Amino acid sequence: MARACALAALLALLGAGCGSGAHVATSKHASGETSQRSGTGVPNQRTTSTVPRRVTQTNASAKVPDSGATLNIYSADGAGDLSPVVRGDPPLVYVPNSASNTVTVISQKTFKVIAEFPTGALPQHVTPSYNLRTLYVDNDAGNSLTPINPRTGRPAPPIPVEDPYNLYFTPDGRYAIVVAERLQRLDFRDPRTMRLIFSLSVPMCVGVDHMDFSPGGRYAYASCEFAGRMIEIDLKARRVIRSLLLAGGNSSPQDVKLSPDGRMLYTADQAGGGIWEINPVTFRVEGFLRTGPGAHGLYPSRDATELYVSNRAAGSISVVSFETRHVVATWRIPLPASPDMGGVSANGDTLWLSGRYNAEVYAIDTRTGRLRARIPVGEGPHGLCVWPQPGRYSLGHTGIMR
Repeated sequence: MARACALAALLALLGAGCGSGAHVATSKHASGETSQRSGTGVPNQRTTSTVPRRVTQTNASAKVPDSGATLNIYSADGAGDLSPVVRGDPPLVYVPNSASNTVTVISQKTFKVIAEFPTGALPQHVTPSYNLRTLYVDNDAGNSLTPINPRTGRPAPPIPVEDPYNLYFTPDGRYAIVVAERLQRLDFRDPRTMRLIFSLSVPMCVGVDHMDFSPGGRYAYASCEFAGRMIEIDLKARRVIRSLLLAGGNSSPQDVKLSPDGRMLYTADQAGGGIWEINPVTFRVEGFLRTGPGAHGLYPSRDATELYVSNRAAGSISVVSFETRHVVATWRIPLPASPDMGGVSANGDTLWLSGRYNAEVYAIDTRTGRLRARIPVGEGPHGLCVWPQPGRYSLGHTGIMR
């Protein structure tokens, strides 16, 4: 169980960008009011959940550690805990420029642009492969993935893939999951060849966007940007088992992250200006924490004590304590600024974020919140990848060891 938990956590971080018809259950719990955290200024929200009762009991045992157990699903994502596979990879930041159809490459040491190369149309995110040997540029409108060799930083010929808005790998390494947002599908593919194995239609999840995995790796949680909801997927059965409406659908869910102890699922709400706190066992809202307008990206600190929330419309980053579930600091970038998606450096001292509407990238000191650099890139920078990332690798077919 501990190994499975660790696998799920690391792959969740990797999938973030550094990503036939489904049976949807019809039995429902009665809708109920969920009280919001004091001081948030957000009224009670009515949530709905579609839950097959025969699944609920198995969810509880699969997702929550035994009482009294100490769990940190980010335990092997500590500063400098690099796999031997990636230790020789140069410390770079790969920035997909959605409006320029390019990737800009930045040196983490000098904060300078060292290369730029063309990709397919509308590159959205850059995602590491399960074995950490390839980075994939997700060319959404180009219907392709551009492989990058992280040892050299050079691209290879594109691989045809339909509508890859985002890309994730299941914790057991069995599938690559292409988030086909436009097609309203999650495509399960071979993680090495990207051959299509199974398509899961998610028509209830318009704007399927970002994902994270349960500690045991059995379930995935996906945000639905244009439907104002979250869905839960049983990865073994490959079907949607639950759906949760946020703010009556008047929300815009974005990035998704599990808390270190696996007991809370955080979802950034761009429209609501904060993060939803969802119990992953009951799949119900427990609270809402205001961070700032345009809350978008979620990134745990290397010591797993804090969550960095990028507030795109506010030009700020909120630092949230996992222990207290309160904002403990706010870092402001001199305007104009639009901090969007990114990641934390391997040593933990720099938070890298794309400036979505300002054609730049921000490097922020995580010890002080000071802006270390703002670097011009192409137009529409989005889901950049900070590489290398911590996590141990096991040879053979067992994937990443934690």
